[in-house]
Amino acid sequence: MSLKVRINDDMKAAMRAKDTARLSAVRLLLAAIKQREVDERIELDDAAVIAVVDKMLKQRRDSVTQYEGAQRFDLASAERFEIEVLTAYKPAGLSDEQIAAIVDEAIKTTGVTSPADMGKLMAVLKPQLAGKADMADVSKLVKSRLGN
Repeated sequence: MSLKVRINDDMKAAMRAKDTARLSAVRLLLAAIKQREVDERIELDDAAVIAVVDKMLKQRRDSVTQYEGAQRFDLASAERFEIEVLTAYKPAGLSDEQIAAIVDEAIKTTGVTSPADMGKLMAVLKPQLAGKADMADVSKLVKSRLGN
């Protein structure tokens, strides 16, 4: 079953259960997917849907930080619930050890030795790790491995 079909099924289940909070979060996700499909005039595959989910998760995490800084814990709680709903659509992530092994292997195969070549290395890593690891964390790991 494709991810979009699963999301649609979850929306229908939330409607039947009258779970308005979950329904709202799933509808936001479907709207973001549809918006990207309309903008790019394509049908999104599972990898592209995961990219949309990742983007929405990042936005929600940033919002939680902002709301907590402003002492708006009610809004932060709502964002955390949306994070919980969205996280269900992400594939199981890789462990830190697995990510480190992939980064080390990519360094060997590309022959990158300096931080100046980090872009070349990240271009190799992104297809392998997108949706399975936080790319900001991967970037920090690559910087530490390259001595930056």
